[in-house]
Amino acid sequence: MKRPQRPAAQPAPVAAPPNKPQARPPAQRDPTPETGVGAGAARRRESASAKAKRAEVKRFTRHARRRRIGWLVVLASLASTAGLIAAAVFSPILALRDIRVEGAARLDPAVVAEAVSGQLGTPLALLDEARIREDLGQFTSIRSYVTELVPPGTLVIHIVERTPLGVVATATGFDVLDAAGVVLESSSTRPPSLPLLQIDGDGPEGTGFGAMAEVLIALPPEVLAQVDSISARTRDDVTVNLTGSDQRVVWGSAVDSERKAAILAALLARFATAGPGEYDVSAPGSAVFRLD
Repeated sequence: MKRPQRPAAQPAPVAAPPNKPQARPPAQRDPTPETGVGAGAARRRESASAKAKRAEVKRFTRHARRRRIGWLVVLASLASTAGLIAAAVFSPILALRDIRVEGAARLDPAVVAEAVSGQLGTPLALLDEARIREDLGQFTSIRSYVTELVPPGTLVIHIVERTPLGVVATATGFDVLDAAGVVLESSSTRPPSLPLLQIDGDGPEGTGFGAMAEVLIALPPEVLAQVDSISARTRDDVTVNLTGSDQRVVWGSAVDSERKAAILAALLARFATAGPGEYDVSAPGSAVFRLD
């Protein structure tokens, strides 16, 4: 007969010490980029990059501000200068108060100045050049002119007069002409010391007048003063009559007039008192004086 077996004795449970904290294992650092040393380095790099960007933005902003201030200073200076110039130019202080005419010989300077006096009181910068040109255009003796502004209020007009060439007879007297055929003045009597131009029916537009003008311009003053009259129907038959004598000059063509004028001056010095006769300079290489 079997004996009943006793149950095995169970070990008594060991009670844990009361309220004693259990030690935790030390935390291990993960060397991955997301945590630990790698994450700190990344944050420092991001911080340094942000600081650099902020410094660059500040530098650029400061440079732009300085450049803007510089432009504002320049613009303010230009505006101030322009204002001062405008105030000076358009000020009554620089208004026209005096008109001087220089270069007039046959014209009366006072008459010319009076013609443009309508602009007195106008600022020099606002003078009407077209009006001045129109005012001076009434004087046919003025060939050209130049204006000069002399602050604070003077206008100087430098004129170049037309040179009288000779006179032509008209139904009412005589007209004084220049080398271009422009009538400078008219008179009931013949003006002294100007040769009489015996022109044909073509008038100043004809070839005869052009030939006479070319010859007279070529003559030296001492010879020109001895010319009483000159005639030409064409360019090739110019004839000159000398004043105070019965001597005349066969000039021929107006070509080579300067050389002919020099030869005539030499012949006059030798034969001026020889009596009536004819100087022939139509062929300069064989010029002669023939007694009548």
